[in-house]
Amino acid sequence: MKITFLTTLAVVSCLSGLLQATEQSQPNIVFILADDLGYGDISCYGSAVNRTPHLDRLAAGGVRFTDFHSNGPMCSPTRAAFLTGLYQSRFGRRFESALSGSRRDPGLPLSAVTIAEVLQQAGYATGMFGKWHLGYEAPWLPTNQGFDQFRGLVSGDGDHHTQIDRSGNQDWWNGKSVSMEKGYTAELITRHSIDFIERHKDEPFFLYVPHLAIHFPWQGPDDLPHRKRGISYHKDKWGIIPDRSNVRPHVTAMIESLDRSAGRIVATLDRLGLTNNTLVVFTSDNGGYLDYAGGFENISDMGQLRGEKGTIYEGGHRVPAIFSWPGTIKPSVCHETTMTFDLFPTFVTLAGADNDSATLDGIDLGEILFGGAKAAERFLFWRMGSSKAVRKGSWKLCVRGDRPPELYDLATDVGERNNLADSRPGVLSNLSNALAEWELDVER
Repeated sequence: MKITFLTTLAVVSCLSGLLQATEQSQPNIVFILADDLGYGDISCYGSAVNRTPHLDRLAAGGVRFTDFHSNGPMCSPTRAAFLTGLYQSRFGRRFESALSGSRRDPGLPLSAVTIAEVLQQAGYATGMFGKWHLGYEAPWLPTNQGFDQFRGLVSGDGDHHTQIDRSGNQDWWNGKSVSMEKGYTAELITRHSIDFIERHKDEPFFLYVPHLAIHFPWQGPDDLPHRKRGISYHKDKWGIIPDRSNVRPHVTAMIESLDRSAGRIVATLDRLGLTNNTLVVFTSDNGGYLDYAGGFENISDMGQLRGEKGTIYEGGHRVPAIFSWPGTIKPSVCHETTMTFDLFPTFVTLAGADNDSATLDGIDLGEILFGGAKAAERFLFWRMGSSKAVRKGSWKLCVRGDRPPELYDLATDVGERNNLADSRPGVLSNLSNALAEWELDVER
């Protein structure tokens, strides 16, 4: 196993009874990751506009988290943290934002141990179908990071019908080379995911389904293609469809295509008799857009939350999260504060994988999921550029460049409207010191 970056938190043990069960039959793991989905964009999180019956059913039969967070307010950071179980900042500041589109820039270091590699070594078939965004060319591709099979895009966005990225390049890969296919991106991802399940139904598998939806260009299944090969869209708002006054129907169509995709994957598990031995997790890589330059408005719904994608306020990183495992996970609503990088140790423990040498920033959620336990209070951190935040319990400190610090009690002010920095100097000092120590740690 490759050596990873060191930190102080180790994997917490899952319930002994669950470990015994997984030793007898390793569970399948399906992780579905939406792109730019806002906290209130699906019905079970409050949307009155978007119809998401399949995700609602998944939530009703599993655990729906209300205080789950992406590791970053943009695409690449959360993906790096999920795959490694570490703060993305440990790989350098450029992983705190979306990676550039330059094919000469290195991606996620090959020295990093990924969840796919750990599960692969534990006997799992590993497949990824969808958006990578952690490297644009070899060797920084999924098949060099533990995935047996990869079909999808390597860039941060592509036309959902032509699979052309914002630089005008063809961006639909099969393993280590471009191999274009015709079809709507969400439907292609779903088809390949179902095929992977069918081919590996008789062995444990890890299926990673990082959708491109609902990232711009905002195009539903019935919308027209927009981008063409050889044309750069960097000066054209990256190829966003030109219907600026009526974006919501396009976004709704994308969200509902996500829901249908999840429904088809779950239906495949049901049809093959795999449901009771499969953990399905659904979440988003960051919050959605409220408004976008050029006149687009009300793209996503963040409910009561302040901020949007790209900000360190709750709207930038508090996201929907659903865990479903019929017969093993009891239906409930969980209010514990959790984060994307917690999935790495959780999946490792469930698989009974050998991970003794790894030290992670994330924690195993097993006792929360299967025993209803409370999560131990811990400091959680976000950083992007000069904006950074730290959270412990209900207290959250936000720092934006040289502006005065902002302190919020999320227990009474989830919308982050009432700055308590002046009235709670002790809390402010405690969080400020923790943030400074964390920055020193990750910079090492």
